Amino acid sequence: MTQKSELGKWGEDRACEYLVDKGFRILDRNYKRPWGELDIVAMAPDRTLVFVEVKTMGYSFGGLEPEHHMTAEKMRRFKRVASLYAGRHQDLVADKKGWRLDLLALTEIGENFDIRHYENIA
Repeated sequence: MTQKSELGKWGEDRACEYLVDKGFRILDRNYKRPWGELDIVAMAPDRTLVFVEVKTMGYSFGGLEPEHHMTAEKMRRFKRVASLYAGRHQDLVADKKGWRLDLLALTEIGENFDIRHYENIA
């Protein structure tokens, strides 16, 4: 495993812990399709199906934050895979709540981390 993939897995593990602490239930991780991947699929406390993209950096470099890595192309792929997943798992999509896309941006700071949760990014 490369250092980058280890950091990514570390970030996804911390993101899952954060979400569970906030009352989310983790349903799926690393759901892959040829054109994209969902890092985390979770059920929010209000029963909204939430697709979570996790961006992790080891440190802030020159003002660049993890969320700056969410490009338009990555967002397009994220939406596409989320829409497919929601369509195939209609039982998880509450009638009035539906589903949403969230971004969790983590910056590692020594043994700790800073986390920013952006809800409903699209």
